[in-house]
Amino acid sequence: MPHNNYLYQTRDMKFQIKEWLDMEQLLASDGYKDYYGVDDIDSFMDVNAKICKDVLCPANKDADEIGMKYVGGNENAVVSPESFKQAYNTVVEAGLGPQFGDRQSEGKMPLCWYAPILEQQVGASPAIIMLWCLTQGATTVLQFEGTEKQKELYLPKLYSGEWGGTMGLTEPGAGSEVGNCSTKAFATDTPGLYKIKGTKCFITSGDHDCAENIIHLVLAKTEGAAEGTAGISLFIVPKFWVADDGSVGAWNDVTTVGIEHKMGIHGSSTCTLAFGENNECLGWLVGDAFPVDGKGKGIKQMFRFMNEERINTGLFSLGVIGAAYYAALDYTKIRVQGRKSTDPKGPQVRIIEHEDVRRMLMYQKASLEASRALLYSSYYYIDLSHEANDAALRDHAEDMAQINIPLCKAYVSDTAWSSTSESIQCHGGYGFIEEYAAASLARDCKIYSLWEGTNFIQAQDLTGRKFSMKDGAPFKKWLAEIADFVSGKKTDEFAGEFALLAEALDSYKTILAKNDEWQANNKPLKQLFATRTLHASARIYCGKLILDQALLASKKLAELGQDHFDANFYKSKIATAKFYVNNIVPDIFGIAKALQVADDSSIAIAEELFV
Repeated sequence: MPHNNYLYQTRDMKFQIKEWLDMEQLLASDGYKDYYGVDDIDSFMDVNAKICKDVLCPANKDADEIGMKYVGGNENAVVSPESFKQAYNTVVEAGLGPQFGDRQSEGKMPLCWYAPILEQQVGASPAIIMLWCLTQGATTVLQFEGTEKQKELYLPKLYSGEWGGTMGLTEPGAGSEVGNCSTKAFATDTPGLYKIKGTKCFITSGDHDCAENIIHLVLAKTEGAAEGTAGISLFIVPKFWVADDGSVGAWNDVTTVGIEHKMGIHGSSTCTLAFGENNECLGWLVGDAFPVDGKGKGIKQMFRFMNEERINTGLFSLGVIGAAYYAALDYTKIRVQGRKSTDPKGPQVRIIEHEDVRRMLMYQKASLEASRALLYSSYYYIDLSHEANDAALRDHAEDMAQINIPLCKAYVSDTAWSSTSESIQCHGGYGFIEEYAAASLARDCKIYSLWEGTNFIQAQDLTGRKFSMKDGAPFKKWLAEIADFVSGKKTDEFAGEFALLAEALDSYKTILAKNDEWQANNKPLKQLFATRTLHASARIYCGKLILDQALLASKKLAELGQDHFDANFYKSKIATAKFYVNNIVPDIFGIAKALQVADDSSIAIAEELFV
């Protein structure tokens, strides 16, 4: 599969949204009941698929080979290939871009419908989609945290795509340690208006020529701010000043110093921005709550952006897993090489007929569908947390979504790296050649484990805040749902899979017990095993989800019969679930054993011995 050959399939996406998730329950809520039926998603996905095939995917070749170019200056310091502008305009005009950030207007679509749409788009071009995905995050902050005037001034043109949006968080000396923020905000004589001075780096879509203006949300500290994150406030800093009537005025002293030369996603401009080099950069405080005793609301406000981007990063990873798998599948069906192990003197066969190639394909397919189940169900929980008519259900859904977000971000992004590696391997030597998509997809996806808090930070979040939030009650419910599923489903067809999942759950509980023990008396060990604990958590949860899908597929197959045109799809679902449970879930046993051994050599070793 070359860069511009779109092979993405939608059948499993529609199965998970329309057949597996209880979409009737969600669409019966007040926010959706007058607007959508279950089948309405088809038209959105079908239009999106056509845009992906005809516009986004062809432009992806330019994204990788030409990319964004830094030319300097105050107007358009970063220029994109012409194909980007067509792709950007096509997506936003179809209502399939930043419009999904609008969570308050009537007729909005569920976020779990947005998930397959964005997955398709990522599968077409992991880089170009960044032109509108950061804008969505900016709109989320402003619609829930901004003043009425700020919403009126900025949101319409952010939703329309006329303006772009960014998150100005990272600095050269303040990455994950956000409290080290050195960007300053100096109050002016106008309440809420500040002069901004500082430098931000790694700003995705920080500058480009696809939108008329870019609205930066910038973390900064006011005079007299408290130490650490408590002293941080959030500011709206347009690239070009926006007047009270909404018109775009003069340049706002936001200088694009340069763009990063990255390993992948070359079509996404990752910028270093200097604010106030001429002491003329202005920004509005987000909202109307001024810092009190040196304490600002910036971190809390920015986390609306951060949590959204963390789960979206999982979705970006999912799109790459899918694109790499479909490329490998296509290639292995046509590449003839070698003979069957059962017929060593026979004719050469397509490599999909070789056992190890099938193992690699099934690893990719199972990872894709299990990760999709994790992400779609988590977006579904987010929808319920906002829209369910029952307050108790809203609270439960919010708890489940919060626990799942670090799994969505870290597990799926780590899986994207291993899965694209298997796609390269399926291509043999051609996988190492840039003409085939697997090479660029591997380069593109590596950033996902680093974005929005590295995956170790996600593991710390899970094993720290998420295990213990609300005195641990939500996590106990999360675990109980897995246990109830494992013990409550009795079926001969999947007896082996349920037995293995039950055994894996027991091992997982020993992992949790070790985490509890170390929380009390050995926190370095808890940190050492945090990432592995997250992976075990994701595997047990995904095992439950994909086996639940297999039960539904088996039921559908029995109803439709073996000769139905959709029979092969349901058979495929069953086979994929069996592979995931029998081949990927057992990693939990090795993790549990490692925790029991509790080897601390990587901590105990003297630094000078790292030679």
